[in-house]
Amino acid sequence: MTAGRDRGTLLVLGSLAASAVLVLAYLAAGGSSYAPAKIQDPCEPRAWSNPGDLQGIAQQFTRSALDGAACQLGVSRETLAQALVSEESRREFAEQYDIGDAELARAIRAGLLRAVDDAEEAGALSPLLAVPLRQAMRSIPLDEAIELIKDARVLLEDVRSFLGPAQGILEQFLP
Repeated sequence: MTAGRDRGTLLVLGSLAASAVLVLAYLAAGGSSYAPAKIQDPCEPRAWSNPGDLQGIAQQFTRSALDGAACQLGVSRETLAQALVSEESRREFAEQYDIGDAELARAIRAGLLRAVDDAEEAGALSPLLAVPLRQAMRSIPLDEAIELIKDARVLLEDVRSFLGPAQGILEQFLP
């Protein structure tokens, strides 16, 4: 019986020692000064790079569009992105922030226009494509705008398929 008791005592002491080592390692790694990353203001411009491929441009376009729409609505980009995941999350977002479909549509269109402007300014989109894209963004229906803001690659691929055999032309307009 004392051997079992000694083994139990050793297990408890070993667990306490392992816990102490874990806490010390956490503190040594700077865990005591951890602060969550500050969410960037969506109204502040973000640096755009010119990745040279459609996927990279589409990702930056989506981030820029979300920033622009979030700025219009007075929420973070992350909050808006979560709201656009599903019809239910969009409804909950609209109720929580007292935003109607018309206001959401205006904000998302404004975000899409900002993304076109940012892409053109960064040299990732030719002015020859930016002009008709801006026109299309001004009147795009809400559901299509939400799909576009979720994945801008769709827009760029549509432009590519619209050109059909002249796809090489698109490559001249996109770095």
